[in-house]
Amino acid sequence: MEAEGGEMTVEVERTFIGAGCNRIVHNVSWGACDLISFGAQNAVAIFCPKTAQILTTLPGHKASVNCTHWLPSSKFAFRAKNFERHYLLSGDADGAILLWEFSLANKNWRNVLQVSEKHKKCVTCISAILLSQADALFASSSSDGVVSIWEIIFPSSAGGECKLSCLHSIVAGRKPMVALSFVELPGNSGHLALAMGGLDNKIHIYRGERSGKFVRACELKGHNDWIRCLDFSLPLYANGEPSILLVSSSQDKGIRIWKMAVQNNDADSTKEETTLAAYIKGPIFVAGSSSYQISLESLLIGHEDWVYSVEWQPPQSSSIEGTECYQPQSILSASMDKTMMIWHPEKTTGIWMNMVTVGELSHCALGFYGGHWSPSGNSILAHGYGGSFHHWKNVGTDFDDWKPQKVPSGHFAPVSDISWARDGEYLLSVSHDQTSRVFSAWSNESLIEDGEAWHEIARPQVHGHDINCVTMIKGKGNHRFVSGADEKVARVFEAPLSFLKTLNHTTSQKSSYADDLPSNVQILGANMSALGLSQKPIYQYESKERNNNEGIDTLETIPEAVPTVLTEPPIEEQLAWHTLWPESHKLYGHGNELFSLCCDHEGKLVASSCKAQLASVTEIWLWQVGSWKAVGRLHSHSLTVTQLEFSHDNNFLLSVSRDRHFSIFAIKHTGQDELSHELIVRQEAHKRIIWACSWNPFGHEFATGSRDKTVKIWQLVNGSSVKVLMTLPTFQSSITALSWLGVDSQKNRGLLAVGMENGLVELWTLSSTRNNDGDVAATTATLSVRFDPFLCHVSAVHRLRWRSAKKSDDSRSVQLASCGADHCVRLFQVHV
Repeated sequence: MEAEGGEMTVEVERTFIGAGCNRIVHNVSWGACDLISFGAQNAVAIFCPKTAQILTTLPGHKASVNCTHWLPSSKFAFRAKNFERHYLLSGDADGAILLWEFSLANKNWRNVLQVSEKHKKCVTCISAILLSQADALFASSSSDGVVSIWEIIFPSSAGGECKLSCLHSIVAGRKPMVALSFVELPGNSGHLALAMGGLDNKIHIYRGERSGKFVRACELKGHNDWIRCLDFSLPLYANGEPSILLVSSSQDKGIRIWKMAVQNNDADSTKEETTLAAYIKGPIFVAGSSSYQISLESLLIGHEDWVYSVEWQPPQSSSIEGTECYQPQSILSASMDKTMMIWHPEKTTGIWMNMVTVGELSHCALGFYGGHWSPSGNSILAHGYGGSFHHWKNVGTDFDDWKPQKVPSGHFAPVSDISWARDGEYLLSVSHDQTSRVFSAWSNESLIEDGEAWHEIARPQVHGHDINCVTMIKGKGNHRFVSGADEKVARVFEAPLSFLKTLNHTTSQKSSYADDLPSNVQILGANMSALGLSQKPIYQYESKERNNNEGIDTLETIPEAVPTVLTEPPIEEQLAWHTLWPESHKLYGHGNELFSLCCDHEGKLVASSCKAQLASVTEIWLWQVGSWKAVGRLHSHSLTVTQLEFSHDNNFLLSVSRDRHFSIFAIKHTGQDELSHELIVRQEAHKRIIWACSWNPFGHEFATGSRDKTVKIWQLVNGSSVKVLMTLPTFQSSITALSWLGVDSQKNRGLLAVGMENGLVELWTLSSTRNNDGDVAATTATLSVRFDPFLCHVSAVHRLRWRSAKKSDDSRSVQLASCGADHCVRLFQVHV
């Protein structure tokens, strides 16, 4: 991406995206192109299962994404061998449906169209059938009780227009449908069946033609709770007669398999008497010249909780003459009981049995929302309550051997703050999902081109409150951070030995803390107490015989964490439980929920603020790192202090507030434990809330950004007064994040990263000349780069942070981290 003006050319590329999956059924789809789509807040995220990296996010939805569906999906992969372009449908909580085109040749995405007649309420399910390379049908269900059936005609050449037409709308009634599946009826060219299930516990079968409307054929009763998922098989050929199987899952914990067989009117009635179908007569419906008998084939009982999804193993290309493909008799089910099961009929009896069970063992997980097959049928993927993915691959040759694989991970609620480690070895993020997470580059990844890929390597804090702010302690010594949540206490966490050793595996360079190992770190890891919020340390030489009542399963006997040194990126089960950090201190003092934290650049002081409606509660507290004593209480503002930042020489503390003012405090260390502080400036700066501020690393200039869509550059003159140097041109949206990077100290030149409420990010080059007194004589600002919307967040940017480069690193390439309301942590490579 080239600069739009100015001397400095700046280019930006995506390095990493961390995001969790929206907690909703039908949200994930595995495409025939072997990419997986899922909704992450308002964005559609795409990840590659081979590299376990999120490749991109697609902006366009105004509300949370509920469901995604590939065209062709893994079910039709056998037809998609020569496709140059794949398509993706996504539906959101506002009822909007978007169609995306993915070009395999250049890996480009484009938004092809938005369905004009949107649903009145949220889209609950999308199911599609690929009729040919040129056209497809899809059905969408919604909470408004309507199921719409659409036809898409794909363009014949790249960049062409897609044509969309609504064939039919079915009003389902007061109890909406939440599960859909399409099938082409065998022996009947052009006739289709659509199965719908929902809140009335019945499966409704509709029949129709490619171009006409769909009419009710019959309904299937049997389930006694909401139907959650339906999936038709492709035709199975037994004794030359084609039949189709429909599998349904429900909140009644059961899975039912229904057989839809072509009725042969000339059949010998005596022969029919001997079949099971004679005893379980189901409804018959007519489509075209054929009639179809539906009967219950099997009832699968094995899950202990709601079964949210069932899916047939994708058909494989067949060598059998006359059949287009071979449909394996294998079903994958995923349930809220934290397991996925694979079911096959037994060879001798034909009875369907559970052959494989995989699942999550950690006690804190709350089950799976859906399970999916890979196009080849040798991998399965589940998405869970914690926004997490779980991927298993069959690595056995002669027998099944399912092994867990790496997956992308991230927060499943807005990410409120991020902070870099002292030398930028890793990035720490905190979120309203009540967790803090550590992301780091993992070297020597064979599948990544440059050998380095970012992964989540630890989850230090798993809390009972939404976490609002965090700061890493920048000083010497062990890794520590302070976090503040929707409680009045700040908590201090210290890295255990297992994490410090893991760090040496992640990067090719030795960790800057390697000298601290292992003599002075006695703590291996941490355990969560069953009913409390504190994380208790596990010591290196601790006795293993503490728990005497192991046989009794109570809340107090939750499993012990096993801190381990990771030699490769961890999977969800390890992250959720075995990478906790112990809590070393609690900082009491604030009167309300904590809102903002920052640490000085030497790691000696931490400043904190809380939410406030009254001037008496707005005070900023200063804490001494190490002793954790409160060494100062600063009064200035009348409403919540939204951000705090120390100047790079640590002499001044800048605070900005909802009261539209900023304040600057002079901070002086007068003795070992003593500190003096003085308010030197308090000034109204903007017309609306000030959300963000940032100091120039080379001097006492600073930037403030506000809801009034402006960024102002100020200078602190002689440590006693402030003057405004310039106001940048008005932005399109509220300013919610700022971060200033020093590029050239001789020319006092820097890059200011500006994050906005609409999710977009811009980089501005700021340079100034100083006069003999050190005051700024002239300042210029140039827009260097406006990030492509496909790189950016899709909701408000909450924080921007430049990665602190190592002293020896003279590279002209720097990294910028961002986090936002779209649940994403993003990392950009900026070439200056």
